[in-house]
Amino acid sequence: MTATEPLVRYRVDRAVATLTLDSPHNRNALSGALVAELEQGLADAAKDPSVRAVVLTHTGGTFCAGADLSEATNGDPTANPRRLVAAMRAVVELPKPVLAQVDGHVRAGGLGLVGACDLAVAGPKGTFAFTEVRLGLAPAAISLALLPRLDPRGAARWYLTGSVFDSAEAQRIGLLTEAADDTAAALEPLLEALRLASPQGLAETKRLVTADVLRTFARDGESMVAQSALLFGSDEAREGMRAFLERRPPNWAE
Repeated sequence: MTATEPLVRYRVDRAVATLTLDSPHNRNALSGALVAELEQGLADAAKDPSVRAVVLTHTGGTFCAGADLSEATNGDPTANPRRLVAAMRAVVELPKPVLAQVDGHVRAGGLGLVGACDLAVAGPKGTFAFTEVRLGLAPAAISLALLPRLDPRGAARWYLTGSVFDSAEAQRIGLLTEAADDTAAALEPLLEALRLASPQGLAETKRLVTADVLRTFARDGESMVAQSALLFGSDEAREGMRAFLERRPPNWAE
């Protein structure tokens, strides 16, 4: 990949802007560069009067692996959680519906992006895991978008274990709108319905259905960034992230 190739590809067709995460070399991890391009794509969709909805999708076998750990282990520990919170909030605040189309692995911060979307569809290759607990971290920042939407028992089950679950379970606990065999076929009736809606109607209706999520961002955003930064800067998390990058068990693993 050359420096001139985008990490997030943007195209518009039939009133739908598609943002494609296209950084497969690091599993679409949330690097500073990728998040900046994602936010620019959302801003472009927001100001384009021809766009009625946005689809967030991916290339490769991973939708998003979460934080770019090679960046997270260096520099300011607040940078990664603050960047993630800003990206999720940009999705939630966009005055147009955002739909996630997933057919691959979703980990950690990637679940925050899915949770921030208004509608989400995943295919049979979709797998999900809150891996933070295994790295000495916690899903603090992503909880701003997720906990208002998730079944509490489901959240506890998967937050605490860090285990992998499938698309059917993701739908059951409220992370997904639909687990589908064919994500394009599942999305099309949703997009057709959105094309029939008025821009004002969509914007004001989205404001209603995201009100609780936005209140959570306003109330807890800074405290979740602070908690994440504290954890990212801890000795235990540094060991967990180094172990992951070195493909070895961390020193606390039994």
